Amino acid sequence: MAIRVLIVDDQALVRAGFRVLLESYEDIEVVGEAEDGERAVELASDLAPDVVLMDIRMPVMDGLEAAHHILASAQPHPSRVLMLTTFDADEYVYEAIRAGASGFILKDIEPEQLAHAVRVIASGDALLSPGVTRRLIREFASRPEVRRARPEELDALTEREREILALVAQGLSNDEIAGRLHISPATAKTHVSRIMTKLDAHDRAQLVVIAYECGLVVPASHED
Repeated sequence: MAIRVLIVDDQALVRAGFRVLLESYEDIEVVGEAEDGERAVELASDLAPDVVLMDIRMPVMDGLEAAHHILASAQPHPSRVLMLTTFDADEYVYEAIRAGASGFILKDIEPEQLAHAVRVIASGDALLSPGVTRRLIREFASRPEVRRARPEELDALTEREREILALVAQGLSNDEIAGRLHISPATAKTHVSRIMTKLDAHDRAQLVVIAYECGLVVPASHED
């Protein structure tokens, strides 16, 4: 079954370009386009796309507010949001991921990378590459004014789960975590799923934010 994508951008040429690129792949289907966040919320409800490719800066309702509405949907399988930006240092990116967006990409991304990003998001994972994503999360999660999570929120986690959460926050995949801890990938995946349930996290991207906000991982302690 093809991955259903909704494209949201206030520029018609940008939407058309992404449509052409995405529809060149047999496993991806563009089911609609929206020119602003308000229309995006309506179409996301009507069309139930797997992935919403959402620009951050738009008139009427920006992508961040639209993402809030879409991710709060009562649908059995709410859409996942992949944010678009023209900047590699935009504070809205941090807020979008904190709100539950599964990742972000730059608008000048290569076609194959765009398709890969859509597939990653649709599979239920978070897009934490390239390294600029982790740099952004570290930068803004380290700001006192956005540190809202409390360390005691991690009390529900076992020692092993805290260890795995720290590795997730460094951007490691399940396979990489398995190799680091000498466990099977399936066991690593199970641990990550349990951590998300305990912390009420939407996906791995939110786990990263929680880890930094709670102080489990110190932003300046790792290199990209």
